[in-house]
Amino acid sequence: MSVSLKKGQKVDLTKGNSGLKRVMVGLGWDEAKKTGGFFKRTVQDFDCDAMAFLLQKGKIVQRTDVVFFNNLNHPSGCVIHKGDNLTGGGAGDDEQIMVELSRLPMEYDRIVFLVSIYQANERRQHFGMIQNAFIRIVDADTNKELCIYNLSSEDYDGKCAMVFGELYRKDGEWKFNAIGQPMNIWAVDDLSERYGLAKSVWR
Repeated sequence: MSVSLKKGQKVDLTKGNSGLKRVMVGLGWDEAKKTGGFFKRTVQDFDCDAMAFLLQKGKIVQRTDVVFFNNLNHPSGCVIHKGDNLTGGGAGDDEQIMVELSRLPMEYDRIVFLVSIYQANERRQHFGMIQNAFIRIVDADTNKELCIYNLSSEDYDGKCAMVFGELYRKDGEWKFNAIGQPMNIWAVDDLSERYGLAKSVWR
């Protein structure tokens, strides 16, 4: 049975589940709906981008450790982004990232999963306008959902990126932490700088 998490909760994934080798990290959100003229409800497309930051002792060491729409495959072959959804339309996962837990090099102890709104400032969009955001962890071999975190309806006005959650390795086991931390920056160079990667590497 899938575990439903609240903000700040953690769950063991591999302890007692030694057969878990690969997980699919699914991230989703709904299009913003707003009232237009004559009370007509319209849908505003959001180009939200999921990304994974592979950390060594809390920091990104090199540019290739940022997996996103311009770098879909990590050099290790253990983290693969399945592609960019430009609108956020449709039910279920909007973007998916595959992670080979059993093969990930030992120097990586944490993978942080973020979603940012592309060109948020220019489009005047923010997470306060997005509904039903979630992150879920699925056993990629059995398709069994292990846990899901539905982000709460806090006030995210003005925030154009969000740390949804993280996978982290502790005492040889993999765990998941539901985070839900908003940020007021959206560009990948700004976001990765928060985790120790110099912005100059993107130029």
